[in-house]
Amino acid sequence: MRLYHHPLSTNARRAVMTAVHLGVPVSLVTVDLAKGEQRQPPFLKLNPNHKVPVLDDDGFVLWESHAIMQYLCDTAPRQTVYPAANRARADVNRWLFWCAQHFGPAVELLNWEHWIKELLGLGGPDPAEIGRGEGLIRELAGILDAHLAGRDWICGDALSLADLSIAAPLADTERARLPVTALGNLQRWFARMRGLDAWKKTAPA
Repeated sequence: MRLYHHPLSTNARRAVMTAVHLGVPVSLVTVDLAKGEQRQPPFLKLNPNHKVPVLDDDGFVLWESHAIMQYLCDTAPRQTVYPAANRARADVNRWLFWCAQHFGPAVELLNWEHWIKELLGLGGPDPAEIGRGEGLIRELAGILDAHLAGRDWICGDALSLADLSIAAPLADTERARLPVTALGNLQRWFARMRGLDAWKKTAPA
C-alpha cells in the first residue's frame, strides 16, 4: 500500500498514525504541497480534490482521511481502535464526523490566518476571521473538554480512531494559536496522546 501524504498535513497525519499504530505496512509518498504537486495531473488522477492523504492499495484508490483510517482498520486483524459492535462503532463514527465537519475546519481556519497565509505570501491575518475561528474553537474545544471529564479516552475505555483523529489537528495548537491551553481535561488527554508511539513516530522533522 502507498499512502500519499505531507508531514505538516494533520489530515494526512491521522491516517499515517493509524497505519503506524496498527502496524500496517505502508509506503509513504510525500506530496510537495508548497510546490503545488497536489494540483498536477498525476496527483489529480488519484484525488481530483487535490488534497492529501490518498491511499493506493494495489489500484484501489481511496481519499478522505477518515475513510482511510477505517479501511486500514478493516484490513488489520485483531485491531481494537475501531470496534465491531454497532453502538461502539457508531460512537466512534460520531466523533470522526464531528472532527471532519466542525473541529478540523475550525482549526484549519486559524492555522490559515496565523501561519499558512504568511508562508505562502498571501498577506497578513484577517482579524474578523481570527475572531470567528477563536469563537468556534472555544465552543468546540469546550464540548470536547466537558466530554473528557473523568475519561481517559474519547470513546469507551481504550484508544480509538476518535482519539487519533481529533488529536491530529491539535498538533497545530502553537502555530494556529488555538485557545485551548486552559482546558484541563483536554490537555490531560492530549498529553496522553503525545505519549503514544504512533504520535512520536509521525512527528514532523
